Amino acid sequence: MAKNRFTSDSGPSNRQLRVGELIRRTLSDILMKGGIHDSDLNQRSITVSEVRTSPDLRVATVFVLPLGGQDQPGAIAALKRNKGEIRRLLGREITLRNVPELRYLIDDTFDRMDQTRELLNRENVRRDLDNDTPDES
Repeated sequence: MAKNRFTSDSGPSNRQLRVGELIRRTLSDILMKGGIHDSDLNQRSITVSEVRTSPDLRVATVFVLPLGGQDQPGAIAALKRNKGEIRRLLGREITLRNVPELRYLIDDTFDRMDQTRELLNRENVRRDLDNDTPDES
């Protein structure tokens, strides 16, 4: 039986990756320039860290983080409130047949990295890691 290339065990296609990166760069520029007619959103510094697109490129999940990680729910609310205008500005800048629906999520990568570092620095974990090294003979 032929394998479906859209199954969950396969990664994103090259096209998905290219379109996601194009959307990420363009969204970053739009947010940095402050061309959105919402003073609350324009006063925020928001980093767009990653954009993942669906296989059909109709939905883009945008991972964002406000500067300093402060007021994350407020940043998401401001982005959702202006999603139509952001999508329109995005459509002006990129050349895609359809501009994808944008869904915003907080990027928790840095939090997970901190948790991993904290875990690896625990005394009992360091001891196990040090004891697990192969003997030199």
